[in-house]
Amino acid sequence: MSQASRPLVLCADDFALNESTSQAIARLAQAGRISAASVMSLSPRWPQDQALLRNLAGSIDVGLHLDWTSDFAKAAGHGVSLGAAMREAIIGGFDVQHAKQVIARQLDLFEAHWKRAPDYVDGHQHVHQFAGIRDALVELLSQRYGTLTQAPYVRIAQVHAPGLKSWIITWMGAKPLAKRLGSAGFAHSAVLSGVYDFKGSQARYADLMRDWLQQAPAHSIVMCHPAVKAESGDAIGRARTQEFAYLSGPEFAQALQHSGVQVARGSHLFGAHN
Repeated sequence: MSQASRPLVLCADDFALNESTSQAIARLAQAGRISAASVMSLSPRWPQDQALLRNLAGSIDVGLHLDWTSDFAKAAGHGVSLGAAMREAIIGGFDVQHAKQVIARQLDLFEAHWKRAPDYVDGHQHVHQFAGIRDALVELLSQRYGTLTQAPYVRIAQVHAPGLKSWIITWMGAKPLAKRLGSAGFAHSAVLSGVYDFKGSQARYADLMRDWLQQAPAHSIVMCHPAVKAESGDAIGRARTQEFAYLSGPEFAQALQHSGVQVARGSHLFGAHN
């Protein structure tokens, strides 16, 4: 028996990473299986791949997947490994003024092709929560979007799961970012699900997703990383294809119904800028 309707955001990360990822996200959005798509605007694919989402504008949230650690970020001149980014955040934080320039460039690239502000901002490998970057992000959001009636909301990676990985993601800045956003009057989510090690079979992923759907509090975000096929050089390519196969199939639809989850847009759940 299903529970009472419980709205959750189903967010697919890494749009424009490659053709397979963009295609998967667009198909899931068209089918109503996800309600948010996070864009890597530094990708050379973004100008062309945005067309895959164009007819979905207004029916899903399209946001900026802020990037410091991908090959795109490294090609842009500011990218570092995740380990190096974490060390920088821990030993003193990123330079705020330089971080504002990096974020502004990614927002500019997003808006140049989408023709409007992002519905939300999150981070590739959750770097938007890191010290220095989070400060720059809130300052820049205030400067660029502070007068908008519906300003971008921000995904908070306070992970709703046990385990060291979940603890580290949360510890790297979830609470300080939420506090800064609250002080600045910007909407944000509270809880994130969908964190795992990208290992195992499709059946294991199905089990994990059923648990996330059943346990996630209302108005939280469940993230995913689907792709139609594994692309060369993608370390989690196999996991991406398993996610897409499950999320596009009947078993996921049944899990949504059984858990009483309504797939919803964060821009409708989290409120507007005050």
